[in-house]
Amino acid sequence: MKLDDFDFVLPEALIATRPVKPRSSARMLWASGDAIADRHVFDLPDLLSPGDRLILNDTKVIPARLFGERDRDGLRAKAEVTLMEPDADGGWLAMAKPLRKLQPGDRLLFGAGLEARVRNKVDDRARVVFNLEGDAFDEALNKAGAMPLPPYIAGKRAVDAQDNADYQTYFARRTGAVAAPTASLHFDADLVEALEARGVEMTRVTLHVGAGTFLPVKVEDVTTHRMHSEWGQVSATAADEINATRARGGRIVPVGTTALRLIETAAASAGIVRSWEGDTDIFIYPGYSFNVTDALMTNFHLPKSTLMMLVSALMGKKRIDRIYTHAIAQKYRFFSYGDASLLMPGAGF
Repeated sequence: MKLDDFDFVLPEALIATRPVKPRSSARMLWASGDAIADRHVFDLPDLLSPGDRLILNDTKVIPARLFGERDRDGLRAKAEVTLMEPDADGGWLAMAKPLRKLQPGDRLLFGAGLEARVRNKVDDRARVVFNLEGDAFDEALNKAGAMPLPPYIAGKRAVDAQDNADYQTYFARRTGAVAAPTASLHFDADLVEALEARGVEMTRVTLHVGAGTFLPVKVEDVTTHRMHSEWGQVSATAADEINATRARGGRIVPVGTTALRLIETAAASAGIVRSWEGDTDIFIYPGYSFNVTDALMTNFHLPKSTLMMLVSALMGKKRIDRIYTHAIAQKYRFFSYGDASLLMPGAGF
């Protein structure tokens, strides 16, 4: 499999820079087997059956983008840091600008009482250690930081206060992500109530989405790509709920590729999900045999991305090509703030 196999031409005008409101009014392409239909997210209860189970990622995005000043012996210059992931020594791995001018020992001042020291540089990133911990760190970060919008949005407009709400899901509870599980951005209280009334069940898991989700694939042979790792947890309760649904014939429908990757990581080859916690770097591409996933609700993804490979594994490459051709022709809105799809490969996939 070559990287170019997962490429397509997307008109720039279809890249969404704001979500629609209300959230559940977004369009949703429904694909079941070879059939395609144009629906809306608020139709989701009608497209699922009583006893089906949605798997939801309850991670909460932190305002990981920080603008401030570098201080070196009293000399100051502008600096920008985007937190990527915490390390085992109490610091953070971060993307920084201008990285080449940063030196170990430099102070980074961000306001709200928040500052950091540059520990060292690793490849194209910096390791920084903050002056605050725990609740004090969270409080200062919420004041000083901005939402880390994806590059394809941040390159078109400035982040603003509205993004603090727009880029957080209805289910957000456990702090730690630097990117949103964007399929869940379509959910609101009305949709959840309608799903419950339909008899659709919901299970929460946690995968802290990292900035690595936006990193491009750089190898031509995609099977040699090394996936970034992200921390996740499937509780014993969540595992029991998934296994019970499967045992009685209900479908397991992850909302978003993050939830899908996590439950597939936690699944044994026999299709039984176990409680699990740790770092996952599971890479799903065509040829992968799904253990517990029956369908997927997801947004429309970047060309040549690992997520295009994942949906191609689920639906088949030819079907995904048809789905994306239809979505572009019908002017669906793409990427994080865009529209949704509900992908149902059918029996025996």
